[in-house]
Amino acid sequence: MLLMRPAQSSDKTAVARLIGARCDWMESRGLPSWRDAADDLVAQCDNPEGDVWVLVDGAAAVIGLTVVQEQGPPFGWTDAERAEPALYLSGSVTDPDAKALRPGSLMAWWAVDLAARCGVPWVRRHAQVPQVAAYDQAQGFDLVREEQRTHARLWMLARKAERLDLSQWFGPGFRKGTPVLPGPA
Repeated sequence: MLLMRPAQSSDKTAVARLIGARCDWMESRGLPSWRDAADDLVAQCDNPEGDVWVLVDGAAAVIGLTVVQEQGPPFGWTDAERAEPALYLSGSVTDPDAKALRPGSLMAWWAVDLAARCGVPWVRRHAQVPQVAAYDQAQGFDLVREEQRTHARLWMLARKAERLDLSQWFGPGFRKGTPVLPGPA
């Protein structure tokens, strides 16, 4: 079974391996990678806000990392949208060798279920390339708008919170889970 839990300092080695594997995968396909930011991404394991989460497989290996926050970026969303309660996903990284488990989708669906359990109506995220926006849409996120920033085009996506039966991946007790909002432990 899989487990989503807050990242901790002891995850740094596993997260470094995860990020390295994803960077290798991206670079082998001629895509820009996060290699220059790898140390900063690994350091997020020490984030005292408790908003960095890891997806762990049955062998206790970290196969995914994502950030779940209650406040989104100051760009891309209208004032009315920013005023609505929402969870914001960002910085998701997955292990390419775990592709068959769909770790990116599972982390997104987990966040949709978490939002519903916590009474938060929306999960929002943004993508910086059209392929990731399409992937997010395949997970049930709707494209809200595209926005041109100074040096980048962004795809702003949202999905209504709802309870999802993820027990196939997270075990039979998943639906009885206690809500845990992102934040300091």
